[in-house]
Amino acid sequence: MGIIRAVAGLPLAPLRGVYWVAEQIETQVDREMNDPGVLRRKIDEAERAYERGEIGEDERDAIQEDALARLTGRTPGVGHG
Repeated sequence: MGIIRAVAGLPLAPLRGVYWVAEQIETQVDREMNDPGVLRRKIDEAERAYERGEIGEDERDAIQEDALARLTGRTPGVGHG
């Protein structure tokens, strides 16, 4: 019975491979997006861009809020009054 199931499942093998690759990419992106070093650099880059006049105060604050939210594990924009 195992051989029949294996042969019947062969047409789905490429889809399983694509799904596995997608999961690996998602895991790596999530890891990088929440890496404290990467987030700290984003905060610093936003501050430097603001000081050079490349972005406004609102954009700088939004970038920094998002990075800090990721660092602390909270939802951006929630809990502010």
